[in-house]
Amino acid sequence: MRVVAAMSGGVDSAVAAARMLDAGHDVVGVHLALSQSAATLRESARGCCTIEDAGDARRVADRLGIPFYVWDMAERFKQDVVEDFVAEYAAGRTPNPCLRCNERIKFAALLDKALALGFDAVATGHYAQIVDGPHGRELHRAVDAAKDQSYVLGVLDAEQLARSFFPLGDTTKPQIRQEAAERGFSVAKKPDSHDICFIADGDTAGWLAGRLGAQPGPIVDETGEVVGEHEGSFAYTVGQRRGLGLKVPRPDGAKRYVTSVDPQRNTVVVGTADLLGVDRVVGDHLRWCGPAPAGTVRLGAQLRAHGEELPATVRVDGDRVVAELDRRTRGVAAGQSIVLYDGSRVVGSATITAATRVGVTTQ
Repeated sequence: MRVVAAMSGGVDSAVAAARMLDAGHDVVGVHLALSQSAATLRESARGCCTIEDAGDARRVADRLGIPFYVWDMAERFKQDVVEDFVAEYAAGRTPNPCLRCNERIKFAALLDKALALGFDAVATGHYAQIVDGPHGRELHRAVDAAKDQSYVLGVLDAEQLARSFFPLGDTTKPQIRQEAAERGFSVAKKPDSHDICFIADGDTAGWLAGRLGAQPGPIVDETGEVVGEHEGSFAYTVGQRRGLGLKVPRPDGAKRYVTSVDPQRNTVVVGTADLLGVDRVVGDHLRWCGPAPAGTVRLGAQLRAHGEELPATVRVDGDRVVAELDRRTRGVAAGQSIVLYDGSRVVGSATITAATRVGVTTQ
């Protein structure tokens, strides 16, 4: 097969490209230029898309003896991921840009361009497995639970999975680094990038403030009493405890967390931990990795990239999904994603619109 190997400049995508070549495929390396003002060098392990990263990817491609290209997708990334990220926070939601990037860039824009140029598939360094099942190719969790990335791939549909390869899913990260060293890759010890790639310093609140401007407003408790002030409700997310700067402590001294964000009133609401627990999650923007569930089914629900999987009773209700969790969990915010599992298999995903306790009406 003719395969585009997406090469970020890191160790995972380097080994993924090498393994596709070893498997006998006709491989071309492609580095995605996603930044409109790429830095020359990394400042830390955060971020990506620096000129250094492109150079690292090129050196690996040269060592493998495969063609290498840089595809400029900065404008598409800006519109579909960065601007979406800002708009979601401005609306009081908490998005996951990695899922949006996978959905709209790596397995839409990149895959579409690859197919248009006559390639058959795309390979990436994600930690996940593809297994041939009774209804076609299935997406499964990786062997290395600590590195499993099936959650952020839960936005892929069956057609995209049919054109995708994840050659690292049966290997642990230490084994990947060892293999990279044995192959003579200079990136064998390169640190992993983490957090939000386009916010290199990790200061999400400051980054958002620079784009949305200061918008002072009140922080109130569950009774409506003003207990603090903020510079923009967009900088807060459900479950947040640090950095609240509350001026009025509770009489009992209990810790308080953000329980909701109201962008229309520019208000942040805080309360005690017991107010955070939810056991009903509703989502839209449904994405199925294969056949959609029929009727009411028992599945696992994961609500954060590295969160635990919770047993749930799930039903599809028109264009939305409703998951009743077996036990309450905290810190679930609109805009996050719920990814559903049947054992190790990824069933699909949805964008969370509401999270409440059973017995509380959802819209």
